[in-house]
Amino acid sequence: MTGMPRTETASPSASAPPIPAPTRLWLVVLVACAGAFLVVLDVSVVNVALPSMREALGLTAPGLQWVVNVYSITFAGFMLLGGRAADLFGRKRMFVVGLSLFTLASVAGGLAQEGWQLLAARAVQGLGAAALAPATLTLVTAAVPAGPARTRAVGTWTAVGAAGGAAGGFVGGALVDLLSWRWVLLINVPIGVLVLAGAFRWLSESRVDGGRRLDLPGAVLVTAGLATLAYGIVQTEEAGWTSAATVLPLLAGALLLAVFVLVESRAAQPLMPLRIFRTRAVSAANVTMLLCGSTSFGMWFFMTLYAQNVLGYEPLEAGLALIPSSASVIIGSKLAPRLLPRLGARPVAVLGVLVAAGGFGWQSTMTADGHYLTAILLPGVLMMFGIGLGSTPLAVLATTRVPTTDAGLASGLINTSRTMGGALGLATLSTVAASVTSGATTPEALTSGYAAAFRVAACVLVATAVVMAVWLPGEKEPMKG
Repeated sequence: MTGMPRTETASPSASAPPIPAPTRLWLVVLVACAGAFLVVLDVSVVNVALPSMREALGLTAPGLQWVVNVYSITFAGFMLLGGRAADLFGRKRMFVVGLSLFTLASVAGGLAQEGWQLLAARAVQGLGAAALAPATLTLVTAAVPAGPARTRAVGTWTAVGAAGGAAGGFVGGALVDLLSWRWVLLINVPIGVLVLAGAFRWLSESRVDGGRRLDLPGAVLVTAGLATLAYGIVQTEEAGWTSAATVLPLLAGALLLAVFVLVESRAAQPLMPLRIFRTRAVSAANVTMLLCGSTSFGMWFFMTLYAQNVLGYEPLEAGLALIPSSASVIIGSKLAPRLLPRLGARPVAVLGVLVAAGGFGWQSTMTADGHYLTAILLPGVLMMFGIGLGSTPLAVLATTRVPTTDAGLASGLINTSRTMGGALGLATLSTVAASVTSGATTPEALTSGYAAAFRVAACVLVATAVVMAVWLPGEKEPMKG
């Protein structure tokens, strides 16, 4: 495959190293993927701890949802800035800065005594994750030469990231049952220290030469727009779609995003150069990744609630119940690189999403007296195997057809699409579930609400498969648009 020319030059103070020996190369991949695992884990690890957090800190139901959303929105909103900062200031440097901030915020969250303190710590965690996450994929693609080896490495990165979301239920359940809810955050501290040690030992610095500055106004606009939009969606749960409390934030969010696009089109050094979307592979992969993310985050959220609130599982039991799903997303992500050379990116992505849609459809038949095999295990495996299979080609398409000067931007963009899709999707699916339950808390009512959310997600994935079939580059088409 031929791509756009590599135009990166190393800074005088930190020269880009030669390609490392195989052992060192995979140590770089290991460290980068460990960072990716941590930040994605924290999207879902708090799910099983939410009831304990509500009891300890007096959080309201909307407050509990914002424990998840404030992290996801801050994470996604500032990720483009993090990606560009990695290009300009150094990928290793931003990895270290982001992981340090993330680890310190985890301490603050784990020690929180009031609900607002926990929400503030989660927001700062999101900032750290936004600085860290784009560097993880850029470090992987920079370390591994183009070709099958890089495809396998990106598959590993995708698998580890997906497994982070998948493992959240088990890790959170174990920590809540054996220790307390505080340890779903404090566990990041020893792991973060170990990954930091690996980063200092094995990562090498590289950056784009030149004195470009960061587009801070663009970062603020896109984050404010996305957060306001998500707030408006959450408001529908209590106020409905036609209330001013819902309509005004939705309009304000859309306006802020429109202003962001206008600013970026005129900025001399934009945070998100709109030219990157002229590349068909990049634009199609990011849109479809956003749609996939809008369902996968909600899957873990509702599966955990169903297991605990309806089937009566303890937190640890709920986590254990989802282990097969966690394994299946890794299998799907690792199978994709083997299929890509034979089938092409588009067929593999479409196949994965359709398999996932089948799993979501199956899950939507859940009942209040469901059995583990048919109500959690088998549909969960299908859902996550399909998501893992479909996401890997999207990550490859989104990052392999851009110049090295935009590598951090491309990485930040695909991460943003996945994470912001998850945040907006969770807000939307939660609203769907709440509209069906209408405030009832019986197992039957809760099950009806969760099932409705899964039905909507299945429809979204079928529509996503159609978009992929039409828009993604075909097997023999040039992927640069």
